[in-house]
Amino acid sequence: MKVLVSGGTGLVGRYVVEELLAAGYQVIVGARRAPLPRFFSRPVEFAALSLDPDRDQIDAFDDAYFFVHAAFNHVPGKYRGGEGDDPKSFHKLNLDGTVRLFEAAKRAGTRRCVFLSSRAAYGEHPPGTELNETMMPKPETLYGQIKLDAEGALTHLSAPSFAGVSLRATGIYGDLTPNKWDGLIADYLAGRPVAARAGTEVHGRDLGRAVRLMLETESTRISGEVFNISDLSVDTRDILAPIRRETSCPHALPPPADKAALNPMSTEKIGALGWIPGGAPLFEQTMRRLAAALPVSADTHNQ
Repeated sequence: MKVLVSGGTGLVGRYVVEELLAAGYQVIVGARRAPLPRFFSRPVEFAALSLDPDRDQIDAFDDAYFFVHAAFNHVPGKYRGGEGDDPKSFHKLNLDGTVRLFEAAKRAGTRRCVFLSSRAAYGEHPPGTELNETMMPKPETLYGQIKLDAEGALTHLSAPSFAGVSLRATGIYGDLTPNKWDGLIADYLAGRPVAARAGTEVHGRDLGRAVRLMLETESTRISGEVFNISDLSVDTRDILAPIRRETSCPHALPPPADKAALNPMSTEKIGALGWIPGGAPLFEQTMRRLAAALPVSADTHNQ
């Protein structure tokens, strides 16, 4: 069965595509431009796809039994605050355009739709508050509100013939290049100041496995539902310590950040369906891979 993945060439969507390919799915990558040859580990098909709500793109869904919506239009490097100085277009593309794609998928006969939402839909809560799917969301950013509204639209469209489910994901890390931590690692190796920050993360491949689970679980157990996707809390020190160890970089690590102030996400709900993330072992393995892939620098070793 074929899966159409919008935004499949993006930093997050690429992990989803790779996991689906590894599981034997045929993947159609929906994007503005076709991926470069050998961008993915295995061959994929391509469908031109846009977030423009004024376009009828039902033809893109002709061969798609499943649809995974990972596309999002934003200022480079930013999701929260990704509207820049154009909130109107941000809203039009990411909410109106998203709902339009959901509607096109349903009209085309696509059987399931998985929407990659965000923990930003929860909004701010007192430090240490665990976030779970029964809580009343109260997003305080345009990004979070758009994600929440898109979740609601998909739930409204869900039906026995069109199972819609939203995955509220935390930060996504991984070992593909380019990488979300490229800038952080480069700053540290160059001796530039690195702030002590903490956040919750999940590996992109674990997100991909969660998507697979949504495609393979009995539809009545997931249709119209929201599931948290998160794994572990890390800070900049945790990220850079393996880099320092593997490269013998002489620069001091940033101090530990206050992880107690974070809001962990409960994954009990999706865990009941059999999802188990990689935890600390996968994080350590990933950081070793990132360190091993760094170019050897005489400056790093001789300072």
